[in-house]
Amino acid sequence: MYQYNNKGYSKMQVWLPLLFAIVLVSGMLIGMRMQSVAPKVLVKEKDSVNSNVLGQGKIEELIRYVEAKYVDEVNRDELIEKAINEILKELDPHSNYITAEQLREVNEQLEGNFNGIGVEFMMLDDTIVVIAPLAGGPSEAVGIHAGDKIVQISDSTVAGVGLEIKDIIEMLRGEPGSEVKVGIQRNNDADLLTFNITRDKIPVYSVDVAYMLNDKTGYIKINRFSATTYEEFMKGLENLVENHQMEDLIIDLRHNPGGYLQQATNILSQLFENKDRLLVYTEGRTVSRNDYESTGRAFFKVDDIVVLIDEGSASASEILAGAIQDHDRGVIIGRRSFGKGLVQEQYKLRDGSALRLTVARYFTPSGRSIQKAYDDLEAYENDVNERYDSGELVEADKEAIADSTRFYTSSGRIVYGGGGIYPDIFVPIDTIVANDYYLQLRQHIPAYVFRFMEQDGRSLNEDSLEKFAREFTMTDEVFNDFLAFAAEKGVETDFSKLEGVKSSVKRFLKARIAKHLFEDKGFYYVWNLRDDMVNKALEVLNRSNPMSVISEK
Repeated sequence: MYQYNNKGYSKMQVWLPLLFAIVLVSGMLIGMRMQSVAPKVLVKEKDSVNSNVLGQGKIEELIRYVEAKYVDEVNRDELIEKAINEILKELDPHSNYITAEQLREVNEQLEGNFNGIGVEFMMLDDTIVVIAPLAGGPSEAVGIHAGDKIVQISDSTVAGVGLEIKDIIEMLRGEPGSEVKVGIQRNNDADLLTFNITRDKIPVYSVDVAYMLNDKTGYIKINRFSATTYEEFMKGLENLVENHQMEDLIIDLRHNPGGYLQQATNILSQLFENKDRLLVYTEGRTVSRNDYESTGRAFFKVDDIVVLIDEGSASASEILAGAIQDHDRGVIIGRRSFGKGLVQEQYKLRDGSALRLTVARYFTPSGRSIQKAYDDLEAYENDVNERYDSGELVEADKEAIADSTRFYTSSGRIVYGGGGIYPDIFVPIDTIVANDYYLQLRQHIPAYVFRFMEQDGRSLNEDSLEKFAREFTMTDEVFNDFLAFAAEKGVETDFSKLEGVKSSVKRFLKARIAKHLFEDKGFYYVWNLRDDMVNKALEVLNRSNPMSVISEK
């Protein structure tokens, strides 16, 4: 852990906008299953006009005048979209307009699949390198291997021509059943291998990994709540319970921006054995109260539970954590969550775009609304950054309570709402994530590890994951070789800063090598060995009564 410095936290601005964007786009999908039909609106006949998007009224009339009389040419569609966005700015941060293209991309993530050839790839020296063909996908079926370089797509050269990743994705994706020809260079052979790959639906997994941390404790990492999350969660849980005799469970919701409410409540029903236990309820001005309760159908026995959250855990993640906390079902460990407690419904517009409109708030079983204030939208957008700057994410006593209203758990413990879920046990952030030099080096680790595995990693392939984690040492020789690689990419070696980041860089290097050898399980297995939150969770679960740790605070 590194000493806190306010100046260092301003560097979070590099990646915090991305975090906030992910929360806004994904987290807003919480709530009832989205509707596809717009509400009917009664309009006077004299106001009725043909409209692409907005419908009728003054705004449409104004745009017609601008189109007909304005001194310069205008783009009607752009004017309409700007008008929509300005209207929605007057509401809340999560009511928004989504273009048809954006809607397709978001739906792919949340519906749990997309159409394509099924490869995980990276750009290395302007060349597409296959990290791995996805299991059961079209590329694996035709014989694509990890390490293959894609140099042609549909007779177009794609290596060394400066294409962006989004361009590559667009070329590889397509309708199920359609065919795409790719030219592959394997093992640096001069002759290309040609594969005709039939595109198909490719699953997008929301559960990164489910494995045993020790003889009795399982770990499940959920990255979002998509349409398939409950099914994935239950598949992982079944394996842990049936094949590894799991007793206790750690659910990792860090940086999980949310998604479908129903997926979170389905998982909660597995964690509560009793029927009709209130899990969450929603209510709005025109939406009557709707209670979500446990079903009483817990298929697998789970003893003690710990849920990990942080400032990136939002919406459905907060619902799951809030229900566990309010009913004293487990211990919440980490840092205050994002604070997104609004429910959106989706209305499809005529051009394929959509309106997501906030229609209700959700409340945890104790009655808490965890939505943070949004009367100042600029402050709302900068909230997470302000937490870094104030030191809240480093020191527990700087954790601000946004609403002093007291709520009570099933056992009578006091909890608060109004700004996210407050953890039962605080774990500070590792301030290495604010280290500029570390961030510069880290971005080149995946590419370096790929090179390392091609040249020096073949001897590791026969090791088991447990043996690799226990015995493989990231030597200074490899570390220095990586520094030379990073220098070639423009990151000069700064010896004055090196000691402060060396351990963390080595840790990430080893975890990425484990990913190449043992896929996602390998990465998390190695990474979690030195994860402060995971180790605190194991410490808590090692008690005869884990909940007692809360009463001792």
